[in-house]
Amino acid sequence: MKYDSSIKINEKEISINSPTYFIADIAANHDGDLERAKELIWLAKEAGADAAKFQHFKAEKIVSDYGFKELNGLSSHQSNWKNSVFDTYKKYEFDRDWNQELIATAQSAQIDFMTTPYDYAAITSVDAHVPAYKVGSGDISWVDFIEEIAKKEKPIILATGASEISDVERAVQTILKYNRQLILLQCNTNYTGNLENLGYVNLRVLQTYAIKYPHMILGLSDHTPGHATVLGAITLGARVIEKHFTDDNNRVGPDHLFSMNPTTWRDMIDRSRELEAALGDGTKRVEDNEKDAFIVQRRCLRLTKSLKAGDIIKDEDVEALRPAPKDSIHPYEKDIVVGQILLIDKNQGDALYMKDMRR
Repeated sequence: MKYDSSIKINEKEISINSPTYFIADIAANHDGDLERAKELIWLAKEAGADAAKFQHFKAEKIVSDYGFKELNGLSSHQSNWKNSVFDTYKKYEFDRDWNQELIATAQSAQIDFMTTPYDYAAITSVDAHVPAYKVGSGDISWVDFIEEIAKKEKPIILATGASEISDVERAVQTILKYNRQLILLQCNTNYTGNLENLGYVNLRVLQTYAIKYPHMILGLSDHTPGHATVLGAITLGARVIEKHFTDDNNRVGPDHLFSMNPTTWRDMIDRSRELEAALGDGTKRVEDNEKDAFIVQRRCLRLTKSLKAGDIIKDEDVEALRPAPKDSIHPYEKDIVVGQILLIDKNQGDALYMKDMRR
């Protein structure tokens, strides 16, 4: 099974050694207004996002009005919608006549334009303009559709919410038959924004993915409040983060409540960049900013009394005290020192160096 451990989306490299790539999912938060959609692109850029993402769906191509009306006891976030599921999707469709204008806006803002297509025509309408595709969690079992996207030979970001590992394996295998550029996202598809959802995000799935697919690029699509899940995911190796984005959480609409806003998004970016700086490369060493501390906090062997050249150093002649100047003898080297002949006069309290003794 072959896949790339480093992928480029436009000019940005995405790998375990690269800064995390942040996708602001504007989704339906445009509220059917082109000018709002354009403004949200600029706000996402200002807040630090790498990509502004929309969702290309048409109500009749994504939901069955009859099917949803037949459902009883629906407990998802959709149960709180004022209108029917079909009518809500219809109201918040992305107008595909907006494509060119929003793509131009994204180019002006210097942010990647991206979308999740939900039908074959959507793929055709955006393929010349998107640097990568997002496949939503709900379509993880629609292998024919996933295959069509994979054949476009562009990076694919696959969300895996509400799925079993067998679903993930099937979708991954489908993509990799045609395309090595796969980014795998852990996701929990509860969109209520409740704090209780933190207990279901299951970030350790990222560790499972890392074992199953070594060196595959991983990420998180998240809908929880705060930054805990994002920071945890980055710590566990995620290098792509997708969160919903709006300008006002109090607006009426299906996605505003659980979205990030410009203030919380910027804070998430800033905290994430701090974390990335803190993660380091995993090599244990004396860091550059510790070199002075190394001297003042480490102990070295020092003389308990003054000795003359030719004296034999005895066990009671040395003790371990701070500081430890460069090249001074460490306490663990005491057995090497005791019994050696001193070559020069040394005063009480002097640090000992290998050059001071005949070995």
